[in-house]
Amino acid sequence: MTEKDIKNIQELFNFNKSFEFEFISNNEEDTKKLGKEFAKYISIGKIITLNGELGSGKTVFLMGLASYFNLENEVCSPTFTIVNEYNTKDFPIYHFDVYRLKNSDEFLEGVGTDYFYNGACIIEWGDEVIEDILPKDTIHINITKSDTNPTVRTFRIWRK
Repeated sequence: MTEKDIKNIQELFNFNKSFEFEFISNNEEDTKKLGKEFAKYISIGKIITLNGELGSGKTVFLMGLASYFNLENEVCSPTFTIVNEYNTKDFPIYHFDVYRLKNSDEFLEGVGTDYFYNGACIIEWGDEVIEDILPKDTIHINITKSDTNPTVRTFRIWRK
């Protein structure tokens, strides 16, 4: 992770304006480092969506984020439970997987948005299913696998 990458992450969290940058991960360790760097800046009310095909690195990113709080062994994808809660000493992190939901109405009826204000939220497939109800300052991460190298991922990180 370069100084420029760290500065981009700081700017992403420190300013409430449109922002976009790319991060190239060469392997799982790079992806975990990116997640761990994000963890330094998350707090109650921060929402991050993780979008990418199966096996793209969404859970690996979250494992890196959780490692900052010494919670990496607790992370698993909440595909069947919709949400997992990880407790840090300062605030809860809510990890959603909304892949199985049809739309935001189903999310609102079954889960609701209270989580958005009571902890930090990491939402897998958020842009695909519930984008219309996410706050404007949501941070979006789109992960793309390389066509030529099976370990390389491109992270497009942006905020509206």
